[in-house]
This record gives sequence, C-alpha cells and structure tokens, in this order.
Amino acid sequence: MRTKYFAFAVLAVLALVLSACGPTTINQAAPENLRTVNVSGLGVVYITPNIAYINVGVNTQRENASEVVAVNKSQTTAVIEAIRDFGVDAKDIRTTNFSIWSNPQYDEFGTVKGTTYSVDNTVNVTVRDLDRLGDLLDAAITAGANSIYSIQFDVEDKTQANEDARAKAVEAAMNQAQGLAEAAGLSLGDIQNIITYESSPMPYDDGYYGKGGGGAESANSAVPIQPGQLAISVTVNLTYIIK
Repeated sequence: MRTKYFAFAVLAVLALVLSACGPTTINQAAPENLRTVNVSGLGVVYITPNIAYINVGVNTQRENASEVVAVNKSQTTAVIEAIRDFGVDAKDIRTTNFSIWSNPQYDEFGTVKGTTYSVDNTVNVTVRDLDRLGDLLDAAITAGANSIYSIQFDVEDKTQANEDARAKAVEAAMNQAQGLAEAAGLSLGDIQNIITYESSPMPYDDGYYGKGGGGAESANSAVPIQPGQLAISVTVNLTYIIK
C-alpha cells in the first residue's frame, strides 16, 4: 500500500509541474492595428565656399636613384617655401605621397638598355584665403611644382547650413503628409518615426561662375580660379499615424 501511495503522489506532483509549464492564456483585447503613411522631403541650401584643398606635387626623373631623390627634395622644398611665403601655416601643409620607382628602358628587341628613376612628392594644402588661390598656384608652379590636381572647395563650418537644410526638408515632408491626408479625407496623428540622410556638399552651377573670386579679374594671375557655390542637401523621411 505504501508503494502504491508513493507512486500516486509522484504522478500528482508531475501533473502539477506539467500544468505549470503549459501555456498561459490571458483574456485581453487585441491591439488596434495602426494605419501609417510615409512621406519624404528634400531640403537644399546653397553656400559659397570659403576654403579649398589642393594637392601640389613635384615629379622628377633622373638616371640615378640617389640623384633623383636629391633633386626632388630640393624642388619640393622650394615649392613648400613658396606656399608658406603666401601665408599658409605649416599645419595646413601635409605630405600625402612620396614614392620612387624605376623605369626600365627597352630597345627594339625588348632588351633592357638602361633604367631611369622617378620620384613623386605630393603635399595637400589647405587654402583659407580663396582670393589668393590663383596667385598661390602660380607661385607653386614657378617654384617647381609640375603636378597640381584635385582642387576641392568647401565651407569650414557647415553647421548652420545643415540645420537650415534639415528644417526645409522637415517642412517639405510635413506639407506632403498634410496634402495626402486631406486628399484622402483623413487626418494626421503623431509622428512615429524620423529618418534623415545628409549628403556631402556638391558643386552647384546657378550662374554664379564669373561673379568674382580667385583672382580671376587680375590680368597678372596665371591661374584663374572660380569657387562657384556648393549645395547642401538633406532628405527627411517621416512616418505618421493616420486617422
């Protein structure tokens, strides 16, 4: 009898444990499905650059490796000195490339008949006075620079421009949402989600070119430069509850 009673007690405990582990059902009303609408708005602000980044380089070729390095060093030093004489701070001049390589010379039969060596030394220069940029490039070329490329215009502080573009984008998105709701006979509820996309400044041509800057009006400037304008754009996506 004791054995049967013990077995019955074990089965009862197991039943209680299994019932505790089973699914629990709570009677409650299902949440109401929310209807939403997604809209997007674009905000664009045009700004005039006040800073430029340029790459200025010296490429030298000689038949002797040590000679080409020495000559390139002298030429590059002269170019950097000319740039600094224009008032560019040392912190705004940064070496971005120094390389040396060999150039085998072949005859008509494909046999190497000699080797020349090339050295390339490039510095990135931040120019904060755009009115003198053309004259600065002219001075660098006169000092020995034979490779100038990648002139990029920018605005040093774009904080306000980004804020203005963001505000325009939000206003455009809100106007679009309101127009859609009215056309559909609905009303807008709260904003559920906001996503923004901000692009890098892009050159913009709205007829600004030729309006000055860069020393282009001077007949003595060998390198006319026009900064134009930059477009700051922000896209905003809004998700509204609709009623």
